[in-house]
Amino acid sequence: MSVLVFIEQREGQIRSVSKEALGEGTRLAEKLGGEVVGVCPAASDPGLASLGDAGADRVLLAAHERFGLYDAAGYTRAVCQAAETVKPDVVLFAASAMGKDLAPRVAARLGMGLATDCTALDVEAGRLIATRPVYAGKAIQRVGFRGTPALVSLRPKVFAAVAGAGRRGTVERLPVSDEGSPSGARVRRVVAASSGKVDLTESEIIVSGGRGLRGPENFKIIEELAEALGATVGASRAVVDAGWRPHSDQVGQTGKTVSPKLYVAVGISGAIQHLAGMSSSRCIVAINKDPDAPIFKVADYGLVGDLFEVVPALTEAVRKLNAQHV
Repeated sequence: MSVLVFIEQREGQIRSVSKEALGEGTRLAEKLGGEVVGVCPAASDPGLASLGDAGADRVLLAAHERFGLYDAAGYTRAVCQAAETVKPDVVLFAASAMGKDLAPRVAARLGMGLATDCTALDVEAGRLIATRPVYAGKAIQRVGFRGTPALVSLRPKVFAAVAGAGRRGTVERLPVSDEGSPSGARVRRVVAASSGKVDLTESEIIVSGGRGLRGPENFKIIEELAEALGATVGASRAVVDAGWRPHSDQVGQTGKTVSPKLYVAVGISGAIQHLAGMSSSRCIVAINKDPDAPIFKVADYGLVGDLFEVVPALTEAVRKLNAQHV
């Protein structure tokens, strides 16, 4: 009973979320008694042999000149052909921007069900059971599957990657059919943001600001704390709607879903839409002057006070600690 894992690469670099998916695939395979197989559409081999240490028994390389950049139709064909070859019981995707677009396409083509944005997987009586938050995180749903393969996308930063798995990691070529004609759309190039910051969904530490900051000019104190912590800056929807921060910074139901090790919410009241995007963080710290703010209900640590006094003092304390460990 094998597990097929989609290996996401960008610009010839394997994404860390794929190693998280491989890690969970390894744990599932131990319960199911099968192998872990990766499938990677790419223009050339991005170093797939190294994935043996991440849990892959073998990796199928679907090489095509158009796969240097994400090609929705081509990637769908590649993953479906891998599924036909391997005949897996489970297919795993990361719930990244690419995975969220690709997984439903594969599910529709295979005619199978898909459980999205899952936070836990288990095997009961030989069947996969997926756990996922629903209704903006107010309820938890446990999902079973009527047939195989069961398709699942995994929330980034929730599942742990493995290191030193010592599996074979052999790389095999997977011929990809063009099915007679190219897809109707083709990605010519990707223009990345110039900031060079880590994507929110892959950040270990996030410091987010809300309307309590009163204006975009005051986000400087958030940025200074983020720099001291080695964190990425996030924002609430209200801040993004006001034009203070770009949409790429938005955390929440209509923004990005994140699960960092540390999430610091500054001046954010904690509307349910925001909580839906960050409540799975391992440690939540809230700073707000309103003691009744909903954010405190989900926070592990809460500080009631004026953020314009608290945050600079916290930043200075972090800098002093950093200096002691240089």
